[in-house]
Amino acid sequence: MKDLKKDNVCQEETFNSLFASYATDLYNFLYYKYGPENNPHDMVQEAFIKLWNNCHKVTIAKARGFLFTVANNQMLSDLAKKKTALKYAEEQPQDYIVETPAYVLEEKEYQEKLERAINELTDEQRTAFLLNRVEGKKHQEIAEMLGISRKAVEKRIYTALAKLRSKIEGL
Repeated sequence: MKDLKKDNVCQEETFNSLFASYATDLYNFLYYKYGPENNPHDMVQEAFIKLWNNCHKVTIAKARGFLFTVANNQMLSDLAKKKTALKYAEEQPQDYIVETPAYVLEEKEYQEKLERAINELTDEQRTAFLLNRVEGKKHQEIAEMLGISRKAVEKRIYTALAKLRSKIEGL
């Protein structure tokens, strides 16, 4: 039977050796493919962080491929975000406001009701709800963060929604 400690990259010496071996190559790959303005140094760091977080799943033989794939995917993701941000930055805002003072007041009152209702949720419900609706985390991600099952996360979110709907009309 194989010794699992030697096959994965969770040993600090192994990880340091991988960093020394691949960090420069990975940086150069990202630098020449995407340019210096896209922070290749940061992407290298992120790739090694993901490698460390997944060290039990990645074997030494697959570490190089894992690093290059993760860094490339992260860079593509960041570029897509920048492209979207640029698209919306180029759109000209309207010079006029179509909201009536009554609408602005209703919106403010609604926001206050919503905040009060969220504060009345239990800590568990509020945490799961805000991670899902505000942070955009998926149920499985929240479950892993909180150390609970996915079903427990779903129940907390749906219970929170039910309570919010009962307290606020039109939610």
